[in-house]
Amino acid sequence: MDFDFNDDQEMLRDTVRKWVDKAYTFERRRGIVKEGGYSPAAWKELGELGLLGLYVSEANGGMGFGPVDAMVVMEELGRGIVMEPFAAVSLVATSLLNATRAPSAALWLQGIAEGRERVVLAHQERTARYRLAHVETTAKNVGGTWQLTGTKTMVPAGAHAGAFIVPARVSGAVDAPEGIALFLVSKGEKGVTVKGYPTQDGASAADVTLNAADAIEMLTAGTAFDALEHAIDIGIAALCAEAVGAMDKLVAVTVEYMNTRKQFGVAIGTFQALRHRIADVKMQLELARSMSYFASLKLNEPPAARRRAIAQAKYQLGQSMRFVGQQCIQLHGGIGVTDEYVAGHYFKRLTVMEMTYGDSLHQLGEVSARMQSTAGVFA
Repeated sequence: MDFDFNDDQEMLRDTVRKWVDKAYTFERRRGIVKEGGYSPAAWKELGELGLLGLYVSEANGGMGFGPVDAMVVMEELGRGIVMEPFAAVSLVATSLLNATRAPSAALWLQGIAEGRERVVLAHQERTARYRLAHVETTAKNVGGTWQLTGTKTMVPAGAHAGAFIVPARVSGAVDAPEGIALFLVSKGEKGVTVKGYPTQDGASAADVTLNAADAIEMLTAGTAFDALEHAIDIGIAALCAEAVGAMDKLVAVTVEYMNTRKQFGVAIGTFQALRHRIADVKMQLELARSMSYFASLKLNEPPAARRRAIAQAKYQLGQSMRFVGQQCIQLHGGIGVTDEYVAGHYFKRLTVMEMTYGDSLHQLGEVSARMQSTAGVFA
């Protein structure tokens, strides 16, 4: 199998890396954190690079690229621990808008590609515990208009979004996937309340409360859940790539520190015990990188194979993120957890990513549920 990137992908990588290195510095990021975890200026710059339309078709003003291109972009954004909701808007929400035939979808897609609009998926609920089919938010058709009631939590950049894609239950038990439909809710609708707050890594999230809020049906019950699962898998693959970029940069920062910091008159990077630890860190990084590739390459597979591969990748990335983050902080010592130094911010971001879209324990359960017939042996 050929794992080489083509010229267009290398050019895309180079473009994003240059923007991250020159425009999204650590000092600028700290300033964005103080302003609430989102920068309209940085979002505009991503739009000017053409990145926001990565998954949008050329007919709607986008680039019409695929999973590997998204992986390339996410790795570079991860290197800069960029907080703006690129994956949430331009990959996850865009994939759902592409799947619907709602009349307004094309307008939203064009707005996303041009950087004017931000649409995010609002699917998490407090009692769900990462179970995608556990949806308590209800949808009722009142006089030909759908009205949604419920609360969605941890919506990425929810306070800065113009609309939300909301899974809501139209029928069935609370855990029945066949009773879930997808709806588009504009932020300005009556009955929509958004409460924003910062996350542990400095980014922005929100709780969205719907009280008989008017909505447009995007996908009907019966077809919506498959599209929702696919969108979440796209988000997980993007998260894996972002984590690889973040770990790659954190390892580079740690190696530089080890070659600079001196004890007993010599650089600590010469100590054999520490060299062995950083070798273990690099092994985990490369294992994570290979599983990130695996996740992106499996995104267009049939649902059963895709879901299993994505769960395997997210579980391994969770293990790698924890190991790499903890080891790199320990190799730094006390400076690694100070706010003024960059390493601690990478560790915070890796910790948040490990818990996003299902933590490692949840993903292990997903892998186990799909391997019962093989008793843990890969076919």
